[in-house]
Amino acid sequence: MFGFLYTRVYSLSLTMCVRSCFRSPRLQWVWRTAFLKHTQRRHQGSHRWTHLGGSTYRAVIFDMGGVLIPSPGRVAAEWEVQNRIPSGTILKALMEGGENGPWMRFMRAEITAEGFLREFGRLCSEMLKTTSVPVDSFFSLLTSERVAKQFPVMTEAITQIRAKGLQTAVLSNNFYLPNQKSFLPLDRKQFDVIVESCMEGICKPDPRIYKLCLERLGLQPSESIFLDDLGPNLKEAARLGIHTIKVNDPETAVKELEALLGFTLRVGVPNTRPVKKTMEIPKDSLQKYLKDLLGIQTTGPLELLQFDHGQSNPTYYIRLANRDLVLRKKPPGTLLPSAHAIEREFRIMKALANAGVPVPNVLDLCEDSSVIGTPFYVMEYCPGLIYKDPSLPGLEPSHRRAIYTAMNTVLCKIHSVDLQAVGLEDYGKQGDYIPRQVRTWVKQYRASETSTIPAMERLIEWLPLHLPRQQRTTVVHGDFRLDNLVFHPEEPEVLAVLDWELSTLGDPLADVAYSCLAHYLPSSFPVLRGINDCDLTQLGIPAAEEYFRMYCLQMGLPPTENWNFYMAFSFFRVAAILQGVYKRSLTGQASSTYAEQTGKLTEFVSNLAWDFAVKEGFRVFKEMPFTNPLTRSYHTWARPQSQWCPTGSRSYSSVPEASPAHTSRGGLVISPESLSPPVRELYHRLKHFMEQRVYPAEPELQSHQASAARWSPSPLIEDLKVCNCSAPDTGNMELLVRYGTEAQKARWLIPLLEGKARSCFAMTEPQVASSDATNIEASIREEDSFYVINGHKWWITGILDPRCQLCVFMGKTDPHALRHRQQSVLLVPMDTPGIKIIRPLTVYGLEDAPGGHGEVRFEHVRVPKENMVLGPGRGFEIAQGRLGPGRIHHCMRLIGFSERALALMKARVKSRVAFGKPLVEQGTVLADIAQSRVEIEQARLLVLRAAHLMDLAGNKAAALDIAMIKMVAPSMASRVIDRAIQVPQGSPGRWLLWAIKSRLSFLGLSETRADQGPPPSTLCLPGLWSSRPEQ
Repeated sequence: MFGFLYTRVYSLSLTMCVRSCFRSPRLQWVWRTAFLKHTQRRHQGSHRWTHLGGSTYRAVIFDMGGVLIPSPGRVAAEWEVQNRIPSGTILKALMEGGENGPWMRFMRAEITAEGFLREFGRLCSEMLKTTSVPVDSFFSLLTSERVAKQFPVMTEAITQIRAKGLQTAVLSNNFYLPNQKSFLPLDRKQFDVIVESCMEGICKPDPRIYKLCLERLGLQPSESIFLDDLGPNLKEAARLGIHTIKVNDPETAVKELEALLGFTLRVGVPNTRPVKKTMEIPKDSLQKYLKDLLGIQTTGPLELLQFDHGQSNPTYYIRLANRDLVLRKKPPGTLLPSAHAIEREFRIMKALANAGVPVPNVLDLCEDSSVIGTPFYVMEYCPGLIYKDPSLPGLEPSHRRAIYTAMNTVLCKIHSVDLQAVGLEDYGKQGDYIPRQVRTWVKQYRASETSTIPAMERLIEWLPLHLPRQQRTTVVHGDFRLDNLVFHPEEPEVLAVLDWELSTLGDPLADVAYSCLAHYLPSSFPVLRGINDCDLTQLGIPAAEEYFRMYCLQMGLPPTENWNFYMAFSFFRVAAILQGVYKRSLTGQASSTYAEQTGKLTEFVSNLAWDFAVKEGFRVFKEMPFTNPLTRSYHTWARPQSQWCPTGSRSYSSVPEASPAHTSRGGLVISPESLSPPVRELYHRLKHFMEQRVYPAEPELQSHQASAARWSPSPLIEDLKVCNCSAPDTGNMELLVRYGTEAQKARWLIPLLEGKARSCFAMTEPQVASSDATNIEASIREEDSFYVINGHKWWITGILDPRCQLCVFMGKTDPHALRHRQQSVLLVPMDTPGIKIIRPLTVYGLEDAPGGHGEVRFEHVRVPKENMVLGPGRGFEIAQGRLGPGRIHHCMRLIGFSERALALMKARVKSRVAFGKPLVEQGTVLADIAQSRVEIEQARLLVLRAAHLMDLAGNKAAALDIAMIKMVAPSMASRVIDRAIQVPQGSPGRWLLWAIKSRLSFLGLSETRADQGPPPSTLCLPGLWSSRPEQ
């Protein structure tokens, strides 16, 4: 079973082994029993090591993992996705050490489960360079009853084999559980012989274990067939003379086994099961309806089964007399508006049947809910193959390519239908398909939303702002995928296109993008298996780009430039659909066995969608023409009273002025004159306010700061206050907007925006390097309907302000979870008992009153559970989401600090005389002013670029630019203010400069001075990025 690690010792075919381990065995459901003749022909050319003996087979030997139950590789891949562990980590750790590694020794029972997990966890931690990896949870999942279930198709095959008088055996690499029982989650009565590696002390592909199995069966090698999912295990068996079958997919393997044995191993309709209790329909009334419809006189029973597939409309197989039918119905219960439109499915298939589009033969639409409880339609059962696995295991590369070509061709047929000729011109609205779809799926998602998903929120905001211009209107399928097509059993020909529920009139490129979903999903994705981790060239499958070019060539269209938008939209739709399935699963309405898993998958898919949105943002950004004005504006952004320009000299401003004709929507604005008229007027009003009201108030503010009343807000500041743009409130407001519930926003966001309340962010702790959120030690413990907080925090900006009403607290809810899932964020009202402010902390002797920077203890602080932000374990994610906007806010303030320092410097040098002439005429002073101006403008442009990219493509796409401004802005500000301090200042100038300098120091930015250089951690991201060859 678990011998996939040992194979490296015996063979060089490791690549093949890894790939097979990560392919989750999924049932390739078909609408009818596949033809045995086709099975024999199809697999004659497939790769198999076979001993050419002519003996009659007397036994079938099965491996366990990957054959009878899911393989460890598949379980590992899904666990890594769910726990955000880098793909391949578990497999690599299991392989470590080869034959003498902990995994192989564990399967030979040389170490206990406890010893294995200890060594295994250490290996994983070393690989990821982290303190701990929860390998216990992987082991629990691997051995859980939910995962370790025998595939029904194999259970049925074993029953048929034994019914024919053949022996069966299981030959497994397995291990002992902590309870000292061997891990064999199978019904032992199914097998005549069971050979387990942990009991024998030897593992496959050691030839001794095969010989032991044959000895217990009492057979010669040529009398048996061995099924395994790993090439090296099969190769050793074939070398001994055993006939072998390589298992990539249980359904396909059973077909090959049928060809070797010469009899069928499956009864009934493949991939159907008894009808779920929540999906039962009344047989009597259905039978009466069908007899009337079909004119059947028989009194025989009606056979009713439910297909395994289907996330939306339950689908049933019906056999009545000699008729094979399929019934599609709406699910029971309250449904989302306009969803599950089986009436439209019936209409479109009936219309397209005469237009050259392959569709099933529909018989009748019944809208009378009294028959079976909901509307439904009936169609004929279409024989053929449906490929659930897009990698098409068992086929030759040329056959795979032909399958995808046929898929592309039938999509072109759908998009070429004459709407008027088939009576579908009113099947949907003409034009604006994508805008309408975006609104529809946003509405559907909101109706089924169970928690806040940040990527979905970003997409809901981004998609309407980047809509493409629709060029053509055609029939669109709406859910066009490989597994919605029925293929001829022997030829690469599409016999029928299924599942037209989402069809309408619209943009055909949406169908093309949707049909490429599998190209970007991993093979371990449980609901819609992908091929992005497969070698498409080796498989013969066209890449997504080639598939799209193939479509454009057949349709005679030029390739579209905004392909990434269509992919972002397609994955957004999938995420909304998955969320709907998950919501229905909570009430038992969803028909798929995978429905309950979809809650965790919505976030994964929405992140994929956002990745494509980011790529589209980069494309737009790169193609965007920057303003190239014909004239320059000679100005600076300091206050005019402070501006100085020596007579007869050139202005030194590097900021060009853009005429309105050169200002384009979405362009990078680099000067106030490039702003739109309303925003430019707001800018000038703000500038006038600063010059007339704020700068003159600086002396009074200095006096207040030096008085005993400094810990109370200055009445002057309160009078001047327009809105709240102060840190840390800006970051906390950003946090509430992105992640807060409506109730949290109502209580805290509005007062903060209006400046009626202040807040603080409690993250930094005395004992740890708190810039890394994973280091946080403060605890958050659940107790009844509350969370109880205990912790020691310091340098908490704003906590001493009497107006501070909210503390955004970061702490650990689960120290044993994954490193980045241990932290959580709580909203703590400042009047909650247990918050003890110890003292204010000073920088350069300044206290930064009235907000200050406090040291504080949280002792048994009880906070209601509804104050949790986003959910337990989401703290690191929230901190990262807050980080980008917070950093750019700081950089903007630093540029403002620097402009103010330069303005004070220029004002002072005009009035100060040294060595017989004004300082303004000293060459060194002029050089300092010029250098400061150049550095400010350089930093300003870089910050503007970062802000522009954040707006256009999002914080994740702007990560590099944010890292660069974090380096440049504080370093620049420190140098500019240092130069200004060197000029003799009077009051309030010197006080203000020192206040600015202390503020810089508190922000942790003094280390970025030019003489010390930026900290290495800040340099890492730009350094790594710039070192990549493609840069």
